[in-house]
Amino acid sequence: MDLDAYSAAHRDEWDRLAELGSKRRFSGAEADALIDHYQAGASQLSAIQTTVGESVPGDRLSLSLSRARLRFTGASANVLSQMPRFFVAQLPAALYRIRWFSLAIAAAFVLIAVLCGWWVASDPAVLAQMGSQSELEAYRQQFIDYYSEYSGTSFTSVVWTNNAWLAALAIAFGITGVYPLYLLFNNAVQLGMSGGAMASVGALDDFFLYIAPHGQLELYSIFVAGAAGLRLFWGWIAPGGRTRAQALAHEGRSMFTIVVGLTIALLMSGLVEGLVTRQDWPWPIKIGIGTIVFATFLFYQWVIGRRAYRAGETGDLDEFEAGARQLVAG
Repeated sequence: MDLDAYSAAHRDEWDRLAELGSKRRFSGAEADALIDHYQAGASQLSAIQTTVGESVPGDRLSLSLSRARLRFTGASANVLSQMPRFFVAQLPAALYRIRWFSLAIAAAFVLIAVLCGWWVASDPAVLAQMGSQSELEAYRQQFIDYYSEYSGTSFTSVVWTNNAWLAALAIAFGITGVYPLYLLFNNAVQLGMSGGAMASVGALDDFFLYIAPHGQLELYSIFVAGAAGLRLFWGWIAPGGRTRAQALAHEGRSMFTIVVGLTIALLMSGLVEGLVTRQDWPWPIKIGIGTIVFATFLFYQWVIGRRAYRAGETGDLDEFEAGARQLVAG
């Protein structure tokens, strides 16, 4: 598909859809035109997303469709009635939009962590700065005891709160373009150094065994948070056909959607860390539980998100916010 030619051919239709979507009152003919343009626009957006993927014209058309849908369906006075659509369509679509950012960050994070771990484990001077042999042996035991130091529920609460706060900061300060990178780099270095210290005392297996059950979803959630923050920054740097204010408003609403989703994901990883990792079960069972939870999140992001995105969802909270405002006003 030649996106420029396709956009030019349908520009008048899309402008008319945007115009109708911004109106508050309609004549009978305008109401019919709104529905006709909405149906045509939905088909055209599906064609764009199927052949081209994400694009500025597609994002603008999706926003117009969202506003048009709100005009002829109305905003529900009960915000709770919109929850199913939020979790089935808006949230997975928002996660799907940053899937490649998430994978790129994951790859960079793993590379940095591995290099730092190798550097620590292979350089006696670095190990000496981290502690003596007896101190490194003691660190191994502290690493293992950390997961059973507190009760399961208390530990879950602590790690969930801490990780959710870090994820929220990565998204909120993503506009800087620096903070998410700093947060991710710092965590990659710390994780790598910890692994290198464990490897130096022959405990690399313990390192992976105690991290694997919960770490799969926990770390990936932080990667997604970093991706969301950088997406916000990119919307400001390259707004496309929108003004920077419009781009930031649209991306900001989508990123808030992701904050909600990651809070839930990190609760799940916290439950695994607090209630599963400490158990005396066989490691394949504990790691298997963590893998199932992680795979469920990936299915939600990549499969359900793909369906929602191709159906025209972008993760924007326009309709949800309108319902909330109507509930407050009423």
